[in-house]
Amino acid sequence: MDAQPEADPSTSADPPAARGAGRRHRLDDWRPEDPTFWRTTGAPIARRNLWVSIFAEHVGFSVWSLWSVTVLFLGPAYGIDPAGKFLLTAVPAALGAVLRLPYTLAVARFGGRNWTIVSALLLLVPAVPMTVLLEPGVSYTTLMVLACLTGVGGGNFASSMANINLFFPDRLKGRALGLNAGGGNLGVPAVQLVGLAVLATAGAAYPRLVPAVYLPLIVLAALAAARWLDNIPDAHNEPGALREAARDRHTWVMSLLYVGTFGSFIGFGFAFGQVLQLQFAERFPTPVDAAWLTFLGPLIGSLIRPVGGQLADRLGGARVTFWNFVAMAVGASLVLFAARERSFPLYLTGFLSLFVFSGIGNGSTYKMIPAIFRARATAEAELTGDPAAAQRRARRLSGALIGIAGAVGASGGVLVNVAFRQSFLTSGNADAAYLAFIGWYALCFVVTWTVYLRPGPGRLTGV
Repeated sequence: MDAQPEADPSTSADPPAARGAGRRHRLDDWRPEDPTFWRTTGAPIARRNLWVSIFAEHVGFSVWSLWSVTVLFLGPAYGIDPAGKFLLTAVPAALGAVLRLPYTLAVARFGGRNWTIVSALLLLVPAVPMTVLLEPGVSYTTLMVLACLTGVGGGNFASSMANINLFFPDRLKGRALGLNAGGGNLGVPAVQLVGLAVLATAGAAYPRLVPAVYLPLIVLAALAAARWLDNIPDAHNEPGALREAARDRHTWVMSLLYVGTFGSFIGFGFAFGQVLQLQFAERFPTPVDAAWLTFLGPLIGSLIRPVGGQLADRLGGARVTFWNFVAMAVGASLVLFAARERSFPLYLTGFLSLFVFSGIGNGSTYKMIPAIFRARATAEAELTGDPAAAQRRARRLSGALIGIAGAVGASGGVLVNVAFRQSFLTSGNADAAYLAFIGWYALCFVVTWTVYLRPGPGRLTGV
């Protein structure tokens, strides 16, 4: 959002007007960079919007991840082979990736509050029919349609981040966006814990109970958004910034890296339970056995995400991202070795390390994006003599890159599940998929070194 004109200090905070705006859910006067306004009026409003946004995004992530646990209920009565189950977890990731960019633009077009209400209610589109139709005898085509529809929950992350970005001053955006992203990511292990509870109590015959649990939560998220969120009418989309960012090579470099981090997180989160059952069938004969561990990886990956940002602040985003991809390649190699040696302790250690490092990488890659454009703005300001204009351009391109990279990165969830599907189809095991992951992580750390760390005159300082 462009900065507002400088206000007279005597009128920089107007509590009565702010309260009136709050009642109308429309913030006509919003100046988070003004210290007096922020202290007296802005901070409480921003925090209220943040906590409601986290809850709504968390529910969205849970709905997006429904099929990561639903496939554990699909026993022999459903007649679906492992390849078919991996396809059921790939299609939600695909639709979620496609929706991320339009959901980002929808915040400025319709208002953050208004779009959060709509996007929350859209979660009923997959949840209600899943509650009604999930039972033996349902056709695979119907299951594919239901799985695809849960992808609407994947778009909620993008609109939620775009909305919260408007509420906080630059110095506080990192922490606010980190809390928002982490709270949303926790929706993945949360829905898997719900699935575990259903499996442990009602049994595998009642998959419809998992989406049923979320029906009141979806309605509650929409009501909370209607009651406590606000619109900032000054927000606007900048198609010029999106076009300019799409022509910038750093957009596609960072998108590739984000496929490796967030794509791995969401892809492994969707596939982990199935892989455990297939790779170690003797240890996990029933879905409830696998469900005890399914939630653990996404939980660790979600909780550790802020650590990646903190390490990037201290050591540099590119350096953390480089070594993180090295660690992910080692983790995938350990998983491959353990699978071939049939060593479950090593296998679990390797897989959990992939969740840990995908979480750290999510934080460090996000930190790299504004750092790239800050470095370029500094160089641009030296040439033009206008640092303010250079910083404004950096912020515009940074926001556009985040939107594009978020959409592209989510497609990694599709690639992970397709890789597992093809590997099991062709060889009956996941070895080929693990080799593909090792190759991708190697590509990512080579690209990170070449573009951002290699000494030379073109290296960006501070990334």
